[in-house]
Order: sequence, then structure tokens, then C-alpha cells
Amino acid sequence: MKILNPEIDLQAFYRQMREGSQKAILLDYDGTIAPFHVESDKAHLYPGVRELLNRIMELKDIRLVIISGRWIKDLMPLLQLDGHPEIWGSHGLERLRMDGSYELTSMDEKALNGLVTADELVDAIGYSDRCEKKPGSLAIHWRGLEEYRINEIRDRVEPRWSLIAEGWGLSLQEFDGGLELRVPGQNKGDAVETILEEMEKDSVVAYLGDDLTDEDAFRSIKGKGIGVLVREELRPTLADVWIKPPAELLAFLSSWLPQREKV
Repeated sequence: MKILNPEIDLQAFYRQMREGSQKAILLDYDGTIAPFHVESDKAHLYPGVRELLNRIMELKDIRLVIISGRWIKDLMPLLQLDGHPEIWGSHGLERLRMDGSYELTSMDEKALNGLVTADELVDAIGYSDRCEKKPGSLAIHWRGLEEYRINEIRDRVEPRWSLIAEGWGLSLQEFDGGLELRVPGQNKGDAVETILEEMEKDSVVAYLGDDLTDEDAFRSIKGKGIGVLVREELRPTLADVWIKPPAELLAFLSSWLPQREKV
């Protein structure tokens, strides 16, 4: 573990974790609690993570939340937890509460029409098999391909999607393994802010993420909790702490358990 923000007192945070009455662990999925996989439906949790999450969910004073870019319906089969955690999907556009109620943020009709146009374009240039459709977004995936193939896809898709983004009021962003076109107005940082507003001011909160899309969440939690970058190699980030998966990830999750239960 490496502290990136000199203003962070990690020992004080752990002390508050032990003594606090209300806590929350906010977790991205791909690249954070599960390794990337070329076939997204095979990106299973790191060994040991499921067991720790199940034990954390049994604790009444900890709120466990998954905040992912994935469509919730695609994420559920991969989690396979004993209980039903709160899940925010599609970068915060979807919310599935612990009681099973589901919410989908309303989206601008013009932006949605832009996604239809972008989808038709991808189909026309022959990349529909690499295009993931989610509420409010399309994502082109190139993880696992050789560099020349990645450049080929990027060169054919990015200029066209950039024009669509400009014309239809969409946002275009690269992520670790692809390119995503999204409706504006909602991101992981907005989900974090909503959760923080629902909790007490002195709550102990951590957000764990790996990708560029997690930077919005790191920005939102700054000064109100800690942002934890989870990846093998350090990159420029707003996170306060950097840990490497899976060993340091397991240790961090275990630290939230009561002393007698830690692994």
C-alpha cells in the first residue's frame, strides 16, 4: 500500500473504521475486485473476495455498494453473493437497492437518438460484435487484441463517434480496453455524492476503483473519505491510496472486519 495524498492519516482512518457507527465500502467491479477478462462474462471475482464481501455484508454497520460501468443485469450473475448488495450500474444511471427496487435515470431523447446513430454506424463498418450496449451508452471493446488491430478500430470508430458526440450532445471517453459513448449528466462521482448525502457526516467511507472512469468518484469522495486506486501499476490519479490486487485488496477488505474475524 502506498499513500498518495500526504494529507491522509491512514492510522486515523483505521481508528475511525473501528469506532465509527456508520461505514460504507464503495467498489468498482472490473479491474478492481475482479481481474479483466477478454470475455466480459468470464470476469469473475478475485479468489477470496466473494468470501470477504459476504462477511462484510453480515455486519449491520457497513454499507456495501457496487458502482460499475456494467449493466446491472450483466453484473448480477458474476457477483454470486449470499446477500443482495446495493448496485449502481451503467456509471450511475441505474440503481438497484437492497430491497430489490430499481431506478433508471431519465435521459435526453436527442442523446439517445445519437446512440442509435452510433450503433448503426458501428454495424455498418463491421464492429457490431465488439460493441456493448447499455442503458445510456455504447462501448467498443478491444482488450486482448494486438496493437495494430486496436489502432485500426480506434482510427475507424473514434473520429466518427466524436462527430456524433458533438452533434447529439454525448460524451466520448476512453477506458482501459476500449472507447465509450455516453449520455451526459451522470457518472460514478454522482453516485458517490448521492450515497454520501444519505449517510451521516462523520461516516467512514472508502471508494475503490482502477479505471479513468473512477476518477469522478475519487474527486467526489475527496475530503469526505478515502479514494483507493486498485491496479498493478500506478498512474496519475486523484486517489489517496494505491494498492495492488489481489493481495493488498484482500488485506484492505479484511481490515473492515472486526478484529476477531480478520483473515
